[in-house]
Amino acid sequence: MQEECIMTVKPLGDRVVIKNVEVEETTKSGLILTSTAKEKPQMAEVLSVGPGGLVDGKEVKMVVKPGQRVIYSKYAGTEVKIDGEELIIVRQSDILAVVE
Repeated sequence: MQEECIMTVKPLGDRVVIKNVEVEETTKSGLILTSTAKEKPQMAEVLSVGPGGLVDGKEVKMVVKPGQRVIYSKYAGTEVKIDGEELIIVRQSDILAVVE
């Protein structure tokens, strides 16, 4: 019997683990664009947040929290696939805004 191993990703320093949020887009004529027909969304959900602290000689206070939706820089981060999920690890400074 094989046990299922679920990994937990715990970011270090000022890093944040995010997952893209599927945003369904509809054209003016009513056509729904699939994810292959449009650019990758830059909106994501925060899954976990690093501790902050001293990063590159500067004190960093983490302001984002798990569960928040954020907009991040277009070419930011490192994409990783863990347990079949595509995640992105970014620096907090690559997060541009929190969506409320």
